[in-house]
Amino acid sequence: MVFPVETEERVKQKALTICQDHLRKVVEITRKLTQLVDSFIKGDKAAVKQLHAEIRKGEEEVDIARRIVARELAEIGAILISREDFLRFTNLANEITDFCEGIAFRLMEIIERDWKVPADIKKNLAKLAEAMFETVSKLRETIMTLNYGPDKVLERSRDVEVAENKVDDIYRELEIKILDSNLDIPILLLLRDVIQLIEDAADKAEDASDAARILAFAM
Repeated sequence: MVFPVETEERVKQKALTICQDHLRKVVEITRKLTQLVDSFIKGDKAAVKQLHAEIRKGEEEVDIARRIVARELAEIGAILISREDFLRFTNLANEITDFCEGIAFRLMEIIERDWKVPADIKKNLAKLAEAMFETVSKLRETIMTLNYGPDKVLERSRDVEVAENKVDDIYRELEIKILDSNLDIPILLLLRDVIQLIEDAADKAEDASDAARILAFAM
């Protein structure tokens, strides 16, 4: 069965819109995470707890949005050949929020116990979180260009790659700082988990950017 071109274009736009809305929620969670890291550095225990609660709530909203995307794509059916690519993109972006909640939880546990973190590690932690947020922001810019052709998407996806490389550089330097510190084992392990999850979130944004490249050729 052959569908009218205008019908196929319409469903593509519908799929793109719901994916963009899902990603907007993901970006908002990463924004809150950078705020939480800033509060952690300042020692603002109440703000850290509040932002952790907001991130958990946001994570639930993102999961709901992901299910909406899956349902809408299922209802669209065979008319949209690229629906699996849309779903893959959304699932990858969704994982970023899981990492963010894990980061927020661990930082909250550290501050709740009044464990002290050296100033230089805090400074680099802030840089790492900001670099991750920049990577996810570049991902959103990439998905927003899907209507403008593959060349534009490829250009924006390269920005994601550059941003993710910056995350890698900061992560490696910070990992050595943490291992060289005289921190007790529990806090050292939690901090290593935190920076690993931040890097994982940036890696996932790059994976989602690769998925967007594939989508670009289907639009």
